Amino acid sequence: MKNKRFLVFLAAGLLASGVAGPEDVSGTPRVATYTGKEIVVTAGRVEESKKDVTSNITVIGREEIEASPSHDLGDLLAEKSIGHIQKYPGSNTTVGIRGFRSDAHGNDLKGKILLLLNGRRAGTGNLAKISTANVERIEIIRGPAAVQYGSAAMGGVVNVITRKGSGTPSMFVWHEEGSFDYHETTAGAFGALGGFDYSGSYSFSDMGDYETGAGERYYNTGYDGRVKASLNAGYTFAEGHRLGIIVNHFGLDRAGSPSYLVANDRTSYTEQENRSVDIGYTGRTGDGSFNWMLRYFFGQDDYGYRSPSWGFASDRNVDQKGAQAQVSWSKDSFGLTAGFDWLDYDVESTMSPMKSRYENPAAFLIVKTGLLDDALILSGGLRYDSYDVSIENDEGSDESTDNLTGSAGIAWNLGENVKLRFNYADGFRMPSAGELAGYYPYFGGGFYEGNPELKPEKSSTVEGGVDIVSGGFVSSLTYFHSDFSDKIQEKALPSGNITWENIGGATIAGFEGELSIENRFSLARTELSVTPFFSFTWLTDYNDDETGDHLLYTPEWNTSGGIRFHETHGFKGAFTVSSFGKNHIQDYVTSWAGDVVAKGGFTVASLTLAKTFTFDEQFGRSFTVRGEVENLFDREYQYVNGYPMPGRSFNLGLRVDI
Repeated sequence: MKNKRFLVFLAAGLLASGVAGPEDVSGTPRVATYTGKEIVVTAGRVEESKKDVTSNITVIGREEIEASPSHDLGDLLAEKSIGHIQKYPGSNTTVGIRGFRSDAHGNDLKGKILLLLNGRRAGTGNLAKISTANVERIEIIRGPAAVQYGSAAMGGVVNVITRKGSGTPSMFVWHEEGSFDYHETTAGAFGALGGFDYSGSYSFSDMGDYETGAGERYYNTGYDGRVKASLNAGYTFAEGHRLGIIVNHFGLDRAGSPSYLVANDRTSYTEQENRSVDIGYTGRTGDGSFNWMLRYFFGQDDYGYRSPSWGFASDRNVDQKGAQAQVSWSKDSFGLTAGFDWLDYDVESTMSPMKSRYENPAAFLIVKTGLLDDALILSGGLRYDSYDVSIENDEGSDESTDNLTGSAGIAWNLGENVKLRFNYADGFRMPSAGELAGYYPYFGGGFYEGNPELKPEKSSTVEGGVDIVSGGFVSSLTYFHSDFSDKIQEKALPSGNITWENIGGATIAGFEGELSIENRFSLARTELSVTPFFSFTWLTDYNDDETGDHLLYTPEWNTSGGIRFHETHGFKGAFTVSSFGKNHIQDYVTSWAGDVVAKGGFTVASLTLAKTFTFDEQFGRSFTVRGEVENLFDREYQYVNGYPMPGRSFNLGLRVDI
């Protein structure tokens, strides 16, 4: 406990100091204002300077993404230790932030962390389905964002923002070979021509069964035919007016489903696919006072499980479609954004309930104003959601419900380098179709009975923090307190059937901190940038209100730290150490009853080194040799009890840019 308190006070002490660094490695002058005028879009659904944001937001930029050995969003957030990670073999990863977790199965409305693609729902809570090859940056709101995005944004929002093409057209090809028969080939293109812009990538990969850190072969952990594709293309037909299309695809021919290592299943596997298309239009008036956005999107998420040894198979298909329309008006120091969201899910499954539908229209209003020459920013918002659910095939009925959500915040910029912020926000998770309207059988006899009187699960969070940016010094410290109420839990009925009720809640509180210090050195014929970094989450309270017990699958702390470097002649690298603390889980490995036990923490490290050789500087033609080591110290560790992760692995790749 003393060590954890020391981390908080150390971070607070570092917040009081600064490191000057007025120039970039390339020699370009750096603007020495708060956050370097960094622009974010997730917090207010419009472009705004990070200094005007009242919530705690983390940005993972393109440079950090490229320096990471991760191959998908799940790997990246695990390396960054953003929160509690649940990671299984076979492309299945969820993340927990502030005690709330995304849902990897079914539609994303059942989760409590919301995953977005360019500001709209991704249609899945499984982070392993999201490629990072064509991603510009990832914005993470820690805490509720229901006013902006609706149900499931209780503990946080992860918004994956696709790259937009610009500059001279270019192409690249990248191939990587590694341990456990891993190989991946990626090709992409990026650029703009006239009014057209494009950025896209396509990759396919395979991997064999891996060995754990203890040297034990874990059979059926490999996969075949994993395809990831992303395209962002558009046409700017007048200044400030763009028509665009975004296509995302994830496909997995076969991924092993090995069960626990002690009961290794060598034959079961899954088949997975997630695909979506966005069609959008953005525009603005000549003076920029009005901005608007229209978008329609559709997609499908398919999951199939096959167990040849048991003669069992199941499928679940989720069709998603939706639309967004919003308009923003700003004048002087006042801004207003109003909009409408519509979402529709059609779910078909071989298991009950076999066919259900979920429709969600919503309207929102966000207001922001600046006082004291915009040093003091006040923001607030309201959102109204209506939900209609239905279950077909005599397994349920139709039900409706609604919800009103609010938020308010203050950001106070004390000069150019320091910001104090305070934020209050609500979050909620609407009951599922089965929980509200179901009447379908469960294994063992009896029926699940929906409860039309169910209320949404809710969270109310108050947080305060300080951000300091001065040249290469970037730091943040936040305290938050969340009340979770109306938790939806199963309850047995006298008839022997099972229903759901709002029972109990939880209290979650703690600290979050981030720190990085970029140092620049001039050496002989090069300039070197070295950036040590560190981030942490420490929960001071994470208890069930009814029992007083710690929440399950919620570590008391997690950290990530390391060092990134690059120099002007193309040599760069990163060393990262991620640590996850002890947490309490249900143990189904040694107990059919799922006894609650303490699962120990672990630390894992990674290293990447790359060298770029440029043969045509004018057109950016080059080739890059890159090496990666994951689980550098060959630790035996597991994110999920009974599912150990790979031991030390090596990857070597070659990229050609033309």
